[in-house]
Amino acid sequence: MKSKKFKAIFFTSLIFLLFSIFSFWQVTKFNDGKLHIAFCNVGQGDAVFIRTPKGQDILIDSGPNESVLQCLSDNMPFWDKDLELVILSHPHADHATGLLSVLVRYNVLYFYTEKHSRILSKTEEEIEKILAQKNIKKGYLQKGDRFKIEDLILKTFSSADSSVSVDPNVSLIELLTYKNFKILFPGDSPFQVEDKVAGEIGKIDVLKVAHHGSKTGTDQYLLSVLKPQLAVISVGKNNKYKLPSKDVEKILGARGIKILRTDMDGEVRLVSDGQKFWVE
Repeated sequence: MKSKKFKAIFFTSLIFLLFSIFSFWQVTKFNDGKLHIAFCNVGQGDAVFIRTPKGQDILIDSGPNESVLQCLSDNMPFWDKDLELVILSHPHADHATGLLSVLVRYNVLYFYTEKHSRILSKTEEEIEKILAQKNIKKGYLQKGDRFKIEDLILKTFSSADSSVSVDPNVSLIELLTYKNFKILFPGDSPFQVEDKVAGEIGKIDVLKVAHHGSKTGTDQYLLSVLKPQLAVISVGKNNKYKLPSKDVEKILGARGIKILRTDMDGEVRLVSDGQKFWVE
């Protein structure tokens, strides 16, 4: 009997010890006082997860399926089920469908998207239902809106109202600034819209290439103004659209801009201390 009791105590203590070590590792890993950005590998779609230096969680878009959940799980402590801010750049399925799972599995404090006059898609209707069921307030972003989160500023530079006459791929353009580090998330915006606001944005460090590397989303003028060091393309393997465009890769390469692609490199993780950034 004593032997069985000893074994029970031993294994209970071992489990507690392993759990404590794992929890300590998670705390150390996810709370290092730096900005973490993950370009989720969601196939042919967009989803970007941001964890602030003090541990607040932001999601911009959610990809075409549930694969975004794995990205969140890999980049958040296992006990953290809160997303402080979720932004949907526009309601196309490859950016929005993953939200159906995210809104159910996580506690979303604030949800924002663009305001448009188009008929709601089925995905949007489902999102609206979940927002109502969970009593999550929905807000709309317009050009000039900004969030101040710790030492970060997330500012909107374009919205549906300003670009609808140019291209049906209207999309929010978001600039994240953390001290001296800047990264641009243009969604699926066409380069005509990006070019209009490029001067206001100025030089950046990282560009999330618009529209999965389509030639409609990036041009020479944009790159000449933004001058990014790194371009990240979120795109699916062997996609039917044959993205990214060879033309876009060519103009990026000609400027010496390093390119990372989720179809080739998998999930792309960046870290910044506000002065410099690096690929994790």
